This record gives sequence, C-alpha cells and structure tokens, in this order.
Amino acid sequence: MFLFIQAANAAAAETAGAASLFGQILLPVAFFAIFYFLVIRPQSKRTKEHRAMVKALTVGSEIIFAGGLMGRIKGLEGDYAIVSLNNNTDVKVQRASVISVLPAGTIESV
Repeated sequence: MFLFIQAANAAAAETAGAASLFGQILLPVAFFAIFYFLVIRPQSKRTKEHRAMVKALTVGSEIIFAGGLMGRIKGLEGDYAIVSLNNNTDVKVQRASVISVLPAGTIESV
C-alpha cells in the first residue's frame, strides 16, 4: 500500500511542476501582450500618422507647431519649413515640430 501512495505523490509532484513551469512562462507572455497592445502599438501608430502628416506638408498649408503658434507655410527647405505668422513675420521651424494641419481659412477666422 505504501508503494502506491509514493507513486501517486510522485505523479502529483510532476504534474504540479509542469503546471508551475507553464504558469511561469504564461504570466510574462501575458504581461508583454498586454503591454504591447496598450502601449507600444498605439504609440507606433501615432508616430506613423505624424510622419505621414509631416511628409504631406505643402506650401500654403495652415499649421500649428509645437510652440502653439499658428501660421501658413511659405516655403519648405528639407527638414525645415518657413512659416509666415503674419504679413511681416516669418520663422523657420523643423517640420517635425508641426502638431497639426488646420483646415484652409482657419487663421482668418480666428
């Protein structure tokens, strides 16, 4: 009888060890999957959309850039844009600092 009890305990220990190993592997994988879908993927999507917006900038586009200023693009020079803030003031900003492109006519309506 004692032999059967030892065999049953050994089998239970092997099963518990396999379940414990499975749990130890599953938990980090689950955390990474949650982290990926809640943090990494949305951030990469926003970055891709911003790159596309910056690449699509054209002369005459009305924009808001990182300093909070609004203006109309007067010229594009590589990674920089010359932005006209009013009739007398032009500034040169990095294209990557553009936060959003405004609908045409927004600056006049403000």
